[in-house]
Amino acid sequence: MASTQLTASSISGNGFASFEGLRSTCIVKTVSFAPLKHNNSRSFSRLVVKAATTVAPKYTTLKPLGDRVLVKIKTAEEKTVGGILLPVSVQSKPNGGEVVAVGEGHSAGKTKVDISVKTGAQVIYSKYAGTEVEFDGSKHLILKEDDIVGILETDDVKDLQPLNDRVLIKVAEAEEKTAGGLLLTEAAKEKPSIGTIIAVGPGPLDEEGNRKPLSVSPGNTVLYSKYAGSEFKGADGSDYITLRVSDVMAVLS
Repeated sequence: MASTQLTASSISGNGFASFEGLRSTCIVKTVSFAPLKHNNSRSFSRLVVKAATTVAPKYTTLKPLGDRVLVKIKTAEEKTVGGILLPVSVQSKPNGGEVVAVGEGHSAGKTKVDISVKTGAQVIYSKYAGTEVEFDGSKHLILKEDDIVGILETDDVKDLQPLNDRVLIKVAEAEEKTAGGLLLTEAAKEKPSIGTIIAVGPGPLDEEGNRKPLSVSPGNTVLYSKYAGSEFKGADGSDYITLRVSDVMAVLS
């Protein structure tokens, strides 16, 4: 009986922000009982799944409706920082881009609320949000404004401006030793769910369209849900995470 383990990890992109995105490790085990017979008549070189909706060239304008935003997706890096060409299978899929069109907003009670991001803004959005669209020769994403994590106009995630009820946290460093004084290897270090808040959003909207301030502020050390939010790597090598304030469980002092 033979088993095979495959792992995949994200790679930092260049030119937009120095972050890794969510790290994921996928383990696939295959068990073989007999040699596989090769059948030339039913062999496939590759399987291509096309998820994006292609808009015909005759349509020159795409206007989002309501609280939706159209984002031109940042192109995935084809090379590493050292210039090594990356195969498609390991190119990091970006989760950021430029806002190219916005909807008319939405209503909160009797108040009309405009979209808080403007065209031209560089934004980061939730990894699995929105609908991908092939439009005007480029890949775009139509998503709700609430799926935008924040605005990032520099190359460093520590400068992220969170939107709505989200916060940006600098993750505390993992413990180097056990309680008994034993040194831990990198693989054995448990990633903490404690960190310091770097920036907060303006707060969610109430029924009258007014912003409700968040219950935490920059400088607070907090305990947050272990599997919440989106993780990034800062230019200084530190780990950062963005999440909703409802995923913050306690303030430590």
